[in-house]
Amino acid sequence: MTPRYQLVPAAYVVLLREPDEILLQLRQNTGFRDGFWATAAAGHVEKGESVLAAAVREAREELGVGIALADLRPLTAMHRTEATGDPIDERVDFFFACRRWTGAPRLVESAKTADLGWFPLDALPDPVVPHERAVFEALRGAGPAAITTHGF
Repeated sequence: MTPRYQLVPAAYVVLLREPDEILLQLRQNTGFRDGFWATAAAGHVEKGESVLAAAVREAREELGVGIALADLRPLTAMHRTEATGDPIDERVDFFFACRRWTGAPRLVESAKTADLGWFPLDALPDPVVPHERAVFEALRGAGPAAITTHGF
């Protein structure tokens, strides 16, 4: 019998405000896409944690904001690969939109985030993490499909 295929789950919280602006972080010292702009709050789902609880936790830890579960709107579940053959590069990412939170978003993890900023969806900074850019660009229209893939 071959070993079971494994996926690393992650939660992404896409904070949005009127008129069609998105909050992004500039990654640094993470070992993955440092120097790229990315979703302001995102991270791995921890053992025994639901993806919804992970989304709320990541927003609190990375931005200092509180989010109610009812304010998370599913955007897409993305099955993606970096095609390295390494199990850590086989992912399933759950993207949630959020337009309501408590507290002002701020840069909390300064060791991993060089900057934080609001950007219009039609004028994203460069570079943006490629699989995340695909979701952001879809938000300019009808939004991404319920299930998407990247890297295959």
